[in-house]
Amino acid sequence: MMMPVYLLVDNGSKQPDATLYLRCLAAQLSEHTGELIHPVSLQHADAIPAAELAGTPADVLQGFLRRQLEQDEREFVVLPLFFGVSRAITSFIPDEVARLKSEYPDLNVKVAPVTWPLPEGEPRLAQIVFEHIQQAREISGPDAQVVLVDHGSPTPKITEVRRNIARMLEQQHALGVEQAVMERREGKEYDFNGDLLANWLRDKAEQGLTRVIIAMLFFLPGRHAGPRGDVQEICDSVVKDYPRLNYTITPLISTHPLLLDILRDRLMATNQFVI
Repeated sequence: MMMPVYLLVDNGSKQPDATLYLRCLAAQLSEHTGELIHPVSLQHADAIPAAELAGTPADVLQGFLRRQLEQDEREFVVLPLFFGVSRAITSFIPDEVARLKSEYPDLNVKVAPVTWPLPEGEPRLAQIVFEHIQQAREISGPDAQVVLVDHGSPTPKITEVRRNIARMLEQQHALGVEQAVMERREGKEYDFNGDLLANWLRDKAEQGLTRVIIAMLFFLPGRHAGPRGDVQEICDSVVKDYPRLNYTITPLISTHPLLLDILRDRLMATNQFVI
């Protein structure tokens, strides 16, 4: 029986840090599982100059699968570095695989569960968020208001992940957490996303709030998260108008060792689905 090729897959970014962190996480997971895990982005990362990636170009899904197929590999397991089942999983990956199956009909791709499968959730992911909040409280103080922030999605089930994590934090740790999104599409049909972070911060600053913890539901650094990312720029722009407002941003999810346990379990899950 042919052994599968394992891929740790993210959406992809044009920022080098995202690929470098993905590579680091894949290497750690390889050591954690005893299997070789390949870091692969769905798109965008192949635009990063190799010189900014220690001389090695980033892999994107279509190109990586094609090279492996040319080496007679046929079995693949995709481990999604995603909080929920987004369109990347339901549409993008199947479309990419379908294009290759026209040339390689014996191609077999399985997709492992996401980190927060609905409806059961993943208590360890909520624990990561909680520990990151506790770490931030050492800087901001114990009375800082916590706001749980994700990217924002046109898919309601992704927002449901954020809501479930906030609910679990309240139930298990008696932690009052408000919620916001970094960005969202305009229109009432996207109101399920909730408040924009910029609006939430301004409203709270108007009410006299001076200490905020931004609890990050982001895996990797890049254009949105990490130093000089969009989230930090949003916070800084509000602070310019409300200089009494102080904020602390929690670490990214990929920095916590518990994530490796979650990803290992997803990789070995029996409920992987075949594309």
